[in-house]
Amino acid sequence: MNTGFDNQKYLKMQSEHIKERIAQFGNKLYLEFGGKLFDDYHASRVLPGFQPDSKLNMLLQLKDQAEIVIVISADAIEKNKLRGDLGITYDLDVLRLIDAFQSIGLYVGSVVITQYAGQSAAEHFRERLSNLGIQSYLHYVIEGYPSNIDHIVSAYGYGKNDYIETSKPLVIVTAPGPGSGKMATCLSQLYHEHKRGIKAGYAKFETFPIWNLPLRHPVNVAYEAATADLNDVNMIDPFHLEAYGETTVNYNRDIEIFPVLNAMFEQISGYSPYKSPTDMGVNMAGNCITDDEVCRKASQQEIIRRYYQALYDQAKDRLGAKETVYKLELLMKQASIRIEDRKVVPAAMMRQENTNHPAVAIELPDGLILTGKTSDLLGASAAALLNALKTLGGIEHNRHLVSPASIEPIQTLKTDYLGSRNPRLHTDEILIALSASAADDANARLALSQLPKLKGCEVHSTVILSSVDENTFRKLGMHLTCEPVYETNKIFHR
Repeated sequence: MNTGFDNQKYLKMQSEHIKERIAQFGNKLYLEFGGKLFDDYHASRVLPGFQPDSKLNMLLQLKDQAEIVIVISADAIEKNKLRGDLGITYDLDVLRLIDAFQSIGLYVGSVVITQYAGQSAAEHFRERLSNLGIQSYLHYVIEGYPSNIDHIVSAYGYGKNDYIETSKPLVIVTAPGPGSGKMATCLSQLYHEHKRGIKAGYAKFETFPIWNLPLRHPVNVAYEAATADLNDVNMIDPFHLEAYGETTVNYNRDIEIFPVLNAMFEQISGYSPYKSPTDMGVNMAGNCITDDEVCRKASQQEIIRRYYQALYDQAKDRLGAKETVYKLELLMKQASIRIEDRKVVPAAMMRQENTNHPAVAIELPDGLILTGKTSDLLGASAAALLNALKTLGGIEHNRHLVSPASIEPIQTLKTDYLGSRNPRLHTDEILIALSASAADDANARLALSQLPKLKGCEVHSTVILSSVDENTFRKLGMHLTCEPVYETNKIFHR
């Protein structure tokens, strides 16, 4: 697949700028990390060449000086908010992140529950953290936030929040996803540090929106699509324009909160080190794009995927999904893209129309599109997956990699002994059967060896898939979208 981003250049430039910012403030720096630390798959999808763990690799160079504070919103806990890329709730992702950080030697100091207003789910989660030996703190809903600066920067605003005990000069503030309250947590700490006579600074590590790309550049529009459920909006930074006469891009929440940050710095040291939200960010991503057209096309595909995810959420009757669909439809119009621009969509729909059965289409790395249909033996996903592996391995299409005779006992197991109504093999089941065949069949072994080549491939299904098939595609690193319809007319779906 074509790349459009120089990851090594990015690591070098970003690391240098972080070190400069640490030196600027000296003793204590609260560094807000936007996006995902371990697995920023959004960035890797819209900036082909960006490695999902790039931010983490930079942190490891500073691990002796750094500690991690993980932030999660009480509302996200209460609403069981999901990470769409991993399919797990935000609270579970906090635990996953703690394990992941600690496994590589990064110290996790605590978890902060923000926007707390007595939510019972948040209380239960805090109790769970306590039972696991993890320190947690509460930050409260502040009346008049973010406009009433005098109230916010007072004993009745940030002053009500718990003071987070930290021990390292560099405090990395991160979260499972956007809208968690990372910036507010940093600002609250600056207030409390000042009250204790401790000098501290703040900087923001952010990837999107990219400040030195145009406002309506597809990369920036894709970020707006990714945060559509939060009602985030990319904007021209008015503070930067006024201070420097330079047009840069930021987003509404950072622009709204900037006067608060400015007022806090002025109270702490008599001046603000930043003249704009753009100033406070550390973001060299725009300087590391090597092929703008590749990144444009990748971002357009991401917008369409986000649209299909919103349609999926709407079909699942998830809260706020309808409004998210409307916003994404608008973003698609602004970006001049249609669902048909996602090549696997018309291919899958045409196969369904020709066979009158659900179908799945897969786009291989070279652009070739293969399809699979529902049959007596295989689901459409399993059929398409087998076809893709055959093509990648140069195996004749009519050659059986798994014999019908070996599939039938699996079907009997499913229906007669495990209580399944669907005898057709799912993707995980066909891969297990293929693995068994590989013991005696060279072609099956060859097909299995092609699995890594599926990473990054596009997939579209004409029906909503089972969780089993969804998870298999996700584990293979494939980008799945589905039409927002169920295969059956049942009113209960899992």
